[in-house]
Amino acid sequence: MTGRSGHSLAEYQALRAMMEGGTATAAARRLGLTQSAVSRAIAKLEGRLGRTLFEREAGRLRPTEEAVRLNHRLDPLFDALNRIDGPADPVQETLRLIAPPTYAHRFLVSLITSFLQTNPNFFVSLEVNTSDEVIRGLLEDRFDLGIMGVELSRAGVQLIPYRISSAVCAMPADHPLAAKDMIRPADLDGQPLIANTHRHARRAQLDRLFHAAGARPRIVAEVSTSFAAIDLAKEGLGLTVANPFPVVHFRGGDMAFRRFDSPLEYRSYFTVSDQRTLPRIARAFIRHVRLHTPADPFSVKA
Repeated sequence: MTGRSGHSLAEYQALRAMMEGGTATAAARRLGLTQSAVSRAIAKLEGRLGRTLFEREAGRLRPTEEAVRLNHRLDPLFDALNRIDGPADPVQETLRLIAPPTYAHRFLVSLITSFLQTNPNFFVSLEVNTSDEVIRGLLEDRFDLGIMGVELSRAGVQLIPYRISSAVCAMPADHPLAAKDMIRPADLDGQPLIANTHRHARRAQLDRLFHAAGARPRIVAEVSTSFAAIDLAKEGLGLTVANPFPVVHFRGGDMAFRRFDSPLEYRSYFTVSDQRTLPRIARAFIRHVRLHTPADPFSVKA
């Protein structure tokens, strides 16, 4: 085929086959043509260029410097043709994911790893930030998917239920209260307690429970995440009443988690924009997380 510019792919193929084979016979074998067809293609190319491309030497055709230079200039063309004829390069899709520390640290890291191992053509960009930033980032289209444990209703954002968990009392494994199967508010009277900060709705609920039971725990620290509260309890600072999910999955072996007798309930959500179509990779990640979330005694699927 000869283009409007006079270029002929068949002639260029004959040139490369001759460069590689060294004879018209070998070139013809490579191309599946007759020897005369290859010779005619080379003669046409030489006539169009006005240059000699091959000189006969000891029974073989030796490429001239012009043939070498032309063959080199043809490399990008044939590389492109090879890419077209070969398997398509996979398109790497990116998931822009955001989550608070309680979910991002260790728990999501494991799920992201298994997700990418299963889907090698996917890519995940994870940002660790507050629940407020999860909402803001989705509204500003900086992220495709968020995971969080706070019910922050906001126009433009949809909360997809993920897990429901009951409150636990977390403490060192050798704590005297660890002998109980169920911890009641009255059991924490006088106990050193690591509490949520007052900006958390759970703090007010917990204060009311203690007041109703006539219990007065001794607040020794206030924190903004259950991740921090449980880690402080692990260090022996006191006990904490917290959402066990997902911290129980990586603290269950070195701490005691006991059910806390209360109506306190926690919910975890996948958070997405309701203004944009959810990308395929985000849907795939949600399915992967649901399927591979380990079972625990304190949470169930929502």
